[in-house]
Amino acid sequence: MKKVLTLIALSALAIGSAQAGCGKSETTEGKLKSFDASTKKLVVGSKTLTLTPSSKGADGADKLVGKKVKVVSEHGKVTSIAGA
Repeated sequence: MKKVLTLIALSALAIGSAQAGCGKSETTEGKLKSFDASTKKLVVGSKTLTLTPSSKGADGADKLVGKKVKVVSEHGKVTSIAGA
């Protein structure tokens, strides 16, 4: 009986751990107010977000300052940035 309960408890923990990833993405649309290339921070509306090496469209972020953009981010880190 102990073995059965232990197996059930371990499988429940394993399933819970596998689903622990957040996966929450936020989409922010608005005017790109500023971009600091040295710190990789950009301001869209009232949000300050950070570019990462894996951010899609990060190479052209400096050209989008003053234009409408669509930014997808997770926990303040930009996943992708593109002109709207």
